Amino acid sequence: MLPTVSVIIPVHNGGEAFGKCLRSINATQPAADEIIVVADGESDGNWRLARDFPTRIVLVPEPSGPGRARNLGAEIATGEILLFIDADITIPTDTIGKVREYFQDHPDVSAIMGSYDDQPSAPNFLSQYKNLFHHYTHQTGNRDASTFWSGCGAVRTGVFRGMNGFAEQRCRPTAGACPGTIEDVELGYRMKEAGHQIHLVRELQVKHLKYWNWHSLLKTDFFYRALPWTELLLTKGRMVNDLNIKKESRLSVMLTFALVFCWFTLLVGLPSGVVIVMLMAALLLINWGCYRFFYQKRGLGFALLVIPWHWFYFFYSGIAFLYGSILFRLKRG
Repeated sequence: MLPTVSVIIPVHNGGEAFGKCLRSINATQPAADEIIVVADGESDGNWRLARDFPTRIVLVPEPSGPGRARNLGAEIATGEILLFIDADITIPTDTIGKVREYFQDHPDVSAIMGSYDDQPSAPNFLSQYKNLFHHYTHQTGNRDASTFWSGCGAVRTGVFRGMNGFAEQRCRPTAGACPGTIEDVELGYRMKEAGHQIHLVRELQVKHLKYWNWHSLLKTDFFYRALPWTELLLTKGRMVNDLNIKKESRLSVMLTFALVFCWFTLLVGLPSGVVIVMLMAALLLINWGCYRFFYQKRGLGFALLVIPWHWFYFFYSGIAFLYGSILFRLKRG
Protein backbone atom coordinates (compact mmCIF):
# COMPACT_ATOMS: atom_id res chain seq x y z
CA MET A 1 0.00 0.00 0.00
CA LEU A 2 1.36 3.42 -0.97
CA PRO A 3 1.27 6.01 1.83
CA THR A 4 -1.67 8.41 2.02
CA VAL A 5 -1.04 12.10 1.31
CA SER A 6 -2.61 15.21 2.84
CA VAL A 7 -2.01 18.41 0.85
CA ILE A 8 -1.82 21.56 3.00
CA ILE A 9 -2.13 25.02 1.44
CA PRO A 10 -1.86 28.20 3.55
CA VAL A 11 -3.41 31.21 1.80
CA HIS A 12 -3.50 34.93 2.52
CA ASN A 13 -4.55 37.31 -0.26
CA GLY A 14 -4.19 34.46 -2.73
CA GLY A 15 -5.65 36.24 -5.74
CA GLU A 16 -6.08 34.54 -9.11
CA ALA A 17 -3.06 32.31 -8.53
CA PHE A 18 -4.82 30.53 -5.66
CA GLY A 19 -7.62 29.40 -7.97
CA LYS A 20 -5.08 28.00 -10.42
CA CYS A 21 -3.33 26.25 -7.54
CA LEU A 22 -6.56 24.56 -6.43
CA ARG A 23 -7.46 23.49 -9.95
CA SER A 24 -4.05 21.92 -10.52
CA ILE A 25 -4.18 19.97 -7.23
CA ASN A 26 -7.73 18.84 -7.92
CA ALA A 27 -6.63 17.52 -11.34
CA THR A 28 -3.85 15.27 -10.06
CA GLN A 29 -3.96 11.58 -10.91
CA PRO A 30 -3.85 9.81 -8.58
CA ALA A 31 -5.59 12.33 -6.36
CA ALA A 32 -4.54 13.42 -2.90
CA ASP A 33 -6.33 11.71 -0.03
CA GLU A 34 -7.33 15.12 1.33
CA ILE A 35 -6.74 18.80 0.60
CA ILE A 36 -6.58 21.19 3.55
CA VAL A 37 -6.78 24.95 2.96
CA VAL A 38 -5.82 27.22 5.85
CA ALA A 39 -7.23 30.71 5.29
CA ASP A 40 -4.71 32.84 7.18
CA GLY A 41 -6.81 35.97 7.63
CA GLU A 42 -9.81 36.92 5.49
CA SER A 43 -8.64 40.20 3.98
CA ASP A 44 -9.58 39.44 0.35
CA GLY A 45 -12.00 36.53 0.93
CA ASN A 46 -10.18 34.58 -1.76
CA TRP A 47 -10.18 31.44 0.37
CA ARG A 48 -13.84 31.00 -0.56
CA LEU A 49 -12.67 29.55 -3.88
CA ALA A 50 -11.79 26.42 -1.89
CA ARG A 51 -15.51 25.77 -1.34
CA ASP A 52 -15.77 24.76 -5.01
CA PHE A 53 -13.33 21.89 -4.46
CA PRO A 54 -13.25 18.85 -2.17
CA THR A 55 -11.28 20.59 0.56
CA ARG A 56 -11.24 20.92 4.33
CA ILE A 57 -11.06 24.59 5.29
CA VAL A 58 -9.51 26.06 8.43
CA LEU A 59 -10.33 29.71 9.08
CA VAL A 60 -7.89 31.91 10.99
CA PRO A 61 -9.51 35.31 11.76
CA GLU A 62 -6.24 37.28 11.92
CA PRO A 63 -3.06 36.63 9.91
CA SER A 64 -0.81 34.35 11.93
CA GLY A 65 1.95 33.66 9.42
CA PRO A 66 2.70 30.70 7.15
CA GLY A 67 4.33 28.62 9.89
CA ARG A 68 1.29 28.78 12.15
CA ALA A 69 -1.06 28.22 9.20
CA ARG A 70 0.77 25.10 8.08
CA ASN A 71 0.85 23.78 11.65
CA LEU A 72 -2.92 24.21 11.94
CA GLY A 73 -3.40 22.24 8.75
CA ALA A 74 -1.05 19.51 9.94
CA GLU A 75 -2.95 19.19 13.23
CA ILE A 76 -6.10 17.94 11.49
CA ALA A 77 -4.42 16.04 8.65
CA THR A 78 -5.08 12.31 8.46
CA GLY A 79 -2.54 11.37 5.78
CA GLU A 80 0.73 9.57 6.45
CA ILE A 81 2.53 12.21 4.37
CA LEU A 82 2.07 15.98 4.65
CA LEU A 83 2.61 17.73 1.31
CA PHE A 84 2.96 21.50 1.72
CA ILE A 85 2.15 23.59 -1.35
CA ASP A 86 2.22 27.39 -1.55
CA ALA A 87 -0.93 29.13 -2.77
CA ASP A 88 0.85 30.67 -5.78
CA ILE A 89 2.06 27.35 -7.18
CA THR A 90 0.55 24.89 -9.65
CA ILE A 91 1.60 21.25 -9.72
CA PRO A 92 1.71 18.68 -12.56
CA THR A 93 -0.91 15.93 -12.59
CA ASP A 94 1.57 13.23 -11.51
CA THR A 95 2.88 15.08 -8.42
CA ILE A 96 0.91 13.13 -5.79
CA GLY A 97 1.93 9.83 -7.38
CA LYS A 98 5.60 10.84 -7.38
CA VAL A 99 5.46 11.81 -3.70
CA ARG A 100 3.80 8.54 -2.69
CA GLU A 101 6.22 6.41 -4.69
CA TYR A 102 9.30 8.22 -3.43
CA PHE A 103 8.42 7.70 0.22
CA GLN A 104 7.46 4.09 -0.50
CA ASP A 105 10.79 3.43 -2.25
CA HIS A 106 12.88 5.31 0.36
CA PRO A 107 11.65 4.21 3.79
CA ASP A 108 14.61 5.87 5.55
CA VAL A 109 13.82 9.32 4.12
CA SER A 110 11.82 11.60 6.41
CA ALA A 111 11.18 14.49 4.04
CA ILE A 112 11.60 15.53 0.43
CA MET A 113 11.47 18.80 -1.47
CA GLY A 114 11.29 19.77 -5.11
CA SER A 115 11.96 22.93 -7.11
CA TYR A 116 10.34 25.40 -9.46
CA ASP A 117 10.26 24.32 -13.09
CA ASP A 118 12.07 26.11 -15.92
CA GLN A 119 8.92 27.70 -17.40
CA PRO A 120 7.86 30.55 -15.07
CA SER A 121 4.47 32.01 -15.93
CA ALA A 122 5.15 35.76 -15.49
CA PRO A 123 6.88 37.05 -18.66
CA ASN A 124 8.83 40.05 -17.28
CA PHE A 125 12.60 39.80 -16.85
CA LEU A 126 12.78 39.81 -13.04
CA SER A 127 10.10 37.12 -12.67
CA GLN A 128 11.87 34.93 -15.22
CA TYR A 129 15.27 35.58 -13.62
CA LYS A 130 14.15 35.00 -10.02
CA ASN A 131 12.20 31.80 -10.67
CA LEU A 132 14.78 30.34 -13.05
CA PHE A 133 17.53 31.12 -10.54
CA HIS A 134 15.59 29.15 -7.91
CA HIS A 135 15.25 26.29 -10.43
CA TYR A 136 18.99 26.34 -11.13
CA THR A 137 19.92 26.51 -7.43
CA HIS A 138 17.80 23.48 -6.54
CA GLN A 139 18.67 21.49 -9.65
CA THR A 140 22.37 21.83 -8.80
CA GLY A 141 21.90 21.25 -5.05
CA ASN A 142 22.90 18.15 -3.14
CA ARG A 143 20.48 15.23 -3.24
CA ASP A 144 21.06 14.77 0.49
CA ALA A 145 19.57 18.17 1.31
CA SER A 146 20.70 20.30 4.21
CA THR A 147 17.32 21.93 4.80
CA PHE A 148 13.63 21.89 3.83
CA TRP A 149 11.46 23.90 1.44
CA SER A 150 7.74 24.31 2.05
CA GLY A 151 6.82 25.72 -1.37
CA CYS A 152 6.67 22.11 -2.51
CA GLY A 153 7.89 19.90 0.30
CA ALA A 154 6.61 16.72 1.89
CA VAL A 155 7.35 15.18 5.28
CA ARG A 156 6.18 12.09 7.12
CA THR A 157 3.40 13.09 9.50
CA GLY A 158 4.91 11.32 12.50
CA VAL A 159 8.26 13.02 11.96
CA PHE A 160 6.67 16.44 11.54
CA ARG A 161 4.66 16.14 14.73
CA GLY A 162 7.64 14.71 16.57
CA MET A 163 9.61 17.83 15.61
CA ASN A 164 6.72 20.06 16.85
CA GLY A 165 6.19 21.39 13.33
CA PHE A 166 7.25 24.78 12.03
CA ALA A 167 8.48 27.53 14.30
CA GLU A 168 5.70 30.10 14.59
CA GLN A 169 6.59 33.77 14.24
CA ARG A 170 4.83 36.81 15.61
CA CYS A 171 3.28 38.78 12.76
CA ARG A 172 2.50 42.45 12.27
CA PRO A 173 -1.32 42.67 12.48
CA THR A 174 -1.51 45.83 10.38
CA ALA A 175 0.64 44.43 7.57
CA GLY A 176 -0.57 40.86 7.71
CA ALA A 177 2.99 39.62 7.23
CA CYS A 178 5.74 38.05 9.28
CA PRO A 179 9.22 39.56 9.68
CA GLY A 180 10.85 36.51 8.12
CA THR A 181 9.79 33.55 6.00
CA ILE A 182 12.37 30.88 6.74
CA GLU A 183 10.36 28.62 9.02
CA ASP A 184 10.93 25.83 6.49
CA VAL A 185 14.70 26.33 6.53
CA GLU A 186 14.69 26.29 10.32
CA LEU A 187 12.65 23.08 10.41
CA GLY A 188 15.06 21.48 7.97
CA TYR A 189 18.03 22.33 10.18
CA ARG A 190 16.29 20.84 13.22
CA MET A 191 15.40 17.69 11.31
CA LYS A 192 18.99 17.22 10.18
CA GLU A 193 20.27 17.75 13.71
CA ALA A 194 17.84 15.06 14.88
CA GLY A 195 19.28 12.61 12.33
CA HIS A 196 16.49 12.70 9.73
CA GLN A 197 17.20 12.36 6.02
CA ILE A 198 15.88 15.02 3.64
CA HIS A 199 16.16 14.45 -0.11
CA LEU A 200 16.04 17.06 -2.84
CA VAL A 201 14.06 15.36 -5.62
CA ARG A 202 14.99 17.23 -8.81
CA GLU A 203 12.24 15.68 -10.91
CA LEU A 204 9.58 16.95 -8.47
CA GLN A 205 8.99 20.31 -10.17
CA VAL A 206 6.18 22.84 -9.80
CA LYS A 207 5.34 26.15 -11.47
CA HIS A 208 5.62 29.41 -9.57
CA LEU A 209 3.00 32.00 -10.56
CA LYS A 210 4.48 34.94 -8.65
CA TYR A 211 5.12 38.22 -10.43
CA TRP A 212 8.38 39.82 -9.26
CA ASN A 213 9.38 43.46 -9.58
CA TRP A 214 12.49 45.13 -8.21
CA HIS A 215 10.73 46.27 -5.02
CA SER A 216 9.19 42.90 -4.10
CA LEU A 217 12.40 41.07 -5.01
CA LEU A 218 14.68 43.23 -2.87
CA LYS A 219 12.22 43.35 0.04
CA THR A 220 11.81 39.59 0.08
CA ASP A 221 15.46 38.72 -0.46
CA PHE A 222 16.82 41.22 2.06
CA PHE A 223 14.26 41.45 4.87
CA TYR A 224 12.29 38.20 4.62
CA ARG A 225 15.09 35.83 3.69
CA ALA A 226 18.65 37.09 4.21
CA LEU A 227 18.23 38.77 7.61
CA PRO A 228 16.37 35.95 9.39
CA TRP A 229 18.59 33.35 7.67
CA THR A 230 21.68 35.19 8.94
CA GLU A 231 20.34 35.04 12.49
CA LEU A 232 19.59 31.34 12.09
CA LEU A 233 23.08 30.59 10.74
CA LEU A 234 24.76 32.52 13.54
CA THR A 235 22.58 30.79 16.13
CA LYS A 236 23.52 27.38 14.73
CA GLY A 237 27.17 28.42 14.41
CA ARG A 238 27.76 26.68 11.09
CA MET A 239 27.27 26.95 7.35
CA VAL A 240 26.69 24.08 4.95
CA ASN A 241 28.04 23.92 1.41
CA ASP A 242 24.66 23.71 -0.29
CA LEU A 243 22.00 25.72 -2.14
CA ASN A 244 22.20 29.50 -1.55
CA ILE A 245 25.19 29.33 0.79
CA LYS A 246 27.58 27.24 -1.27
CA LYS A 247 31.28 28.09 -0.99
CA GLU A 248 31.16 29.53 -4.51
CA SER A 249 28.39 31.92 -3.49
CA ARG A 250 30.23 33.03 -0.36
CA LEU A 251 33.39 33.64 -2.39
CA SER A 252 31.34 35.59 -4.94
CA VAL A 253 30.04 37.85 -2.17
CA MET A 254 33.60 38.68 -1.11
CA LEU A 255 34.71 39.28 -4.71
CA THR A 256 31.72 41.57 -5.29
CA PHE A 257 32.62 43.66 -2.24
CA ALA A 258 36.19 43.87 -3.48
CA LEU A 259 34.93 44.93 -6.90
CA VAL A 260 32.79 47.73 -5.44
CA PHE A 261 35.74 48.92 -3.37
CA CYS A 262 38.03 48.96 -6.42
CA TRP A 263 35.47 50.91 -8.46
CA PHE A 264 35.40 53.48 -5.66
CA THR A 265 39.19 53.76 -5.58
CA LEU A 266 39.18 54.17 -9.37
CA LEU A 267 36.77 57.09 -9.06
CA VAL A 268 39.12 58.87 -6.63
CA GLY A 269 42.07 58.39 -8.96
CA LEU A 270 43.83 55.28 -7.64
CA PRO A 271 45.07 52.84 -10.32
CA SER A 272 42.86 49.76 -9.85
CA GLY A 273 41.70 49.09 -13.41
CA VAL A 274 43.65 45.85 -13.79
CA VAL A 275 42.37 44.57 -10.45
CA ILE A 276 38.80 45.36 -11.52
CA VAL A 277 39.21 43.32 -14.69
CA MET A 278 40.66 40.41 -12.70
CA LEU A 279 37.81 40.50 -10.17
CA MET A 280 35.17 40.58 -12.91
CA ALA A 281 36.86 37.68 -14.67
CA ALA A 282 36.93 35.70 -11.42
CA LEU A 283 33.22 36.31 -10.83
CA LEU A 284 32.39 35.21 -14.37
CA LEU A 285 34.52 32.09 -14.05
CA ILE A 286 33.12 31.03 -10.64
CA ASN A 287 29.52 31.47 -11.80
CA TRP A 288 29.99 30.29 -15.38
CA GLY A 289 27.69 27.31 -14.92
CA CYS A 290 24.86 29.62 -13.82
CA TYR A 291 25.30 31.99 -16.77
CA ARG A 292 25.56 29.11 -19.20
CA PHE A 293 22.27 27.79 -17.81
CA PHE A 294 20.53 31.13 -18.47
CA TYR A 295 22.06 31.28 -21.94
CA GLN A 296 20.74 27.80 -22.76
CA LYS A 297 17.25 28.61 -21.40
CA ARG A 298 16.72 32.20 -22.58
CA GLY A 299 19.51 33.16 -24.98
CA LEU A 300 22.52 35.46 -24.94
CA GLY A 301 20.70 38.74 -24.37
CA PHE A 302 18.90 37.42 -21.30
CA ALA A 303 22.10 35.91 -19.88
CA LEU A 304 23.93 39.23 -20.26
CA LEU A 305 21.16 40.98 -18.32
CA VAL A 306 21.37 38.33 -15.59
CA ILE A 307 25.05 39.01 -14.82
CA PRO A 308 24.69 42.51 -13.25
CA TRP A 309 21.56 41.44 -11.36
CA HIS A 310 23.37 38.34 -10.07
CA TRP A 311 26.32 40.41 -8.89
CA PHE A 312 23.92 42.87 -7.27
CA TYR A 313 22.31 39.88 -5.52
CA PHE A 314 25.72 38.92 -4.09
CA PHE A 315 26.29 42.52 -2.97
CA TYR A 316 23.01 43.05 -1.12
CA SER A 317 23.18 39.52 0.33
CA GLY A 318 26.56 40.43 1.79
CA ILE A 319 25.17 43.70 3.14
CA ALA A 320 22.29 41.77 4.71
CA PHE A 321 24.70 39.30 6.33
CA LEU A 322 26.82 42.11 7.79
CA TYR A 323 23.78 44.01 9.01
CA GLY A 324 22.20 40.84 10.39
CA SER A 325 25.44 39.95 12.17
CA ILE A 326 25.50 43.34 13.88
CA LEU A 327 21.88 42.97 14.97
CA PHE A 328 22.63 39.46 16.25
CA ARG A 329 25.59 40.67 18.33
CA LEU A 330 23.58 43.56 19.74
CA LYS A 331 20.72 41.24 20.63
CA ARG A 332 23.09 38.86 22.38
CA GLY A 333 24.69 41.76 24.29
